[in-house]
Amino acid sequence: MSTSSESRQAKMIDELRVFIKKVLSDPTIAVKSMEIARKHRGEPNAEEIIAREISANTTIRIPENWSEADRMFLDIIHDVLDDEEALY
Repeated sequence: MSTSSESRQAKMIDELRVFIKKVLSDPTIAVKSMEIARKHRGEPNAEEIIAREISANTTIRIPENWSEADRMFLDIIHDVLDDEEALY
């Protein structure tokens, strides 16, 4: 693995550690994030809208230029919504 790749991975792991710590310290983050995602799912530019609203309503900050960890968080939200949809 190249040094650049290792550096990106280390940065993403650090970001995910901070995120997990925030979620564990405030369990409403997950609930609010999913409510926001459900509300905007299927809209044009849904991911951008979801990211902005999560940033405005929780302690999670998703900047305009998403990192790999930000993208992973949004992808996981969509996976959870897909799983929910499959149950109904």
